[in-house]
Amino acid sequence: MNNNLMSGVVDACGFIGGALGGFYLGKAFGFDVFAQGYGSASMLGIALCGLGGGLGLQLTRWAYAQATKDKR
Repeated sequence: MNNNLMSGVVDACGFIGGALGGFYLGKAFGFDVFAQGYGSASMLGIALCGLGGGLGLQLTRWAYAQATKDKR
């Protein structure tokens, strides 16, 4: 598979997986992303989704780089 395409797929999977992880972590702590209005619980839930997405993206980029390091 093309290296750029594979890198994009890895990025997308990492971001979506991390954002879902942040979403469910927020739900476990009572921070509802889809709550009515923009209260503090809703804003913290949105922040956890964004933070999880960013962390998931960086984790999968690191893992992909480690997996393909000796193939370059």
